[in-house]
Amino acid sequence: MNAVLEKIQKLGIVPVVVLNDAADAEPVAKALCSGGLPVAEVTFRTDAAEESIRIMKEKFPEMLVGAGTVLTVEQAERAIGAGAEFIVSPGFNPTVVKYCIEKGVPMTPGCNNPSAMEGAMELGLDVVKFFPAEASGGLKAIKAMAAPYVNLKFMPTGGINEKNIREYLAFPRIIACGGSWMVSGDLVKNKEFDRIEELTREAVMTVLGFELKHVGINCENEAEAEKTAGFFARAFGFAGKSGNSSVFAGSYIEAMKTPYLGAKGHIAIGTNNMERAVNYLEVMGISTDQETAKYKDGKMTAVYLKEEVSGFAVHLLQK
Repeated sequence: MNAVLEKIQKLGIVPVVVLNDAADAEPVAKALCSGGLPVAEVTFRTDAAEESIRIMKEKFPEMLVGAGTVLTVEQAERAIGAGAEFIVSPGFNPTVVKYCIEKGVPMTPGCNNPSAMEGAMELGLDVVKFFPAEASGGLKAIKAMAAPYVNLKFMPTGGINEKNIREYLAFPRIIACGGSWMVSGDLVKNKEFDRIEELTREAVMTVLGFELKHVGINCENEAEAEKTAGFFARAFGFAGKSGNSSVFAGSYIEAMKTPYLGAKGHIAIGTNNMERAVNYLEVMGISTDQETAKYKDGKMTAVYLKEEVSGFAVHLLQK
């Protein structure tokens, strides 16, 4: 898969942005980046699209900016010239696809039927936009069409929102979903950029699904760990369970048999997707210690953050 599309996969959401005034490009980009989602698909439905892409890339070079609703080679040329790093179209136009391939810019054409998908694959594409997603049968249709095309991945758009995006992203053949609910036309028109940032952060949190899983308490030895877990079992009825390195009281308290990371212990935060969670934290300036990462079947299942918080180490945990 193309490197730009790999970055999009780590984000999980592609905000679809319609701008009628290029003056709104900078504050919208700022709101998306501050909300933890440094990516935008600026649609070529308006005359402001080309200049908006240029402004976003100049003001926020770390941001992934692409062009959507690209229908012609001329539009693709203008978008790429303005700095677009990926191109998206509502349908499958071989001429536009070939042009983007020649320019080395990833293109995800809209495909909602086997014929279009095979046409895209014929040109060497391995990711297509499933559009309009909900109107074309939604996740059920994607799964059905994914079965015979084992190497094809999807980026559905159309009817995706905060209520169904988790379900879509749970299917491993979907790299990301396009959506506009966090940056609707009315929000942009009314200059509600703070609200865009708020909704963007909520969208990211919905995808990542962060939640407290357990608190680890560093004990000096096994006897102290048993005593600590025993207290919570006696006081609150949490069932005790002893393992190789710790004793759990219920699922929320872990008493370590020997001190581990963190002066006092550790806090485990669960997430729906480790790769996206690590990427999000990096966007927010928080680093993970990859030497502590644990894997199962080639996928990361746990990793600690580099910094401690009030004497506690913090680690992510795949739900």
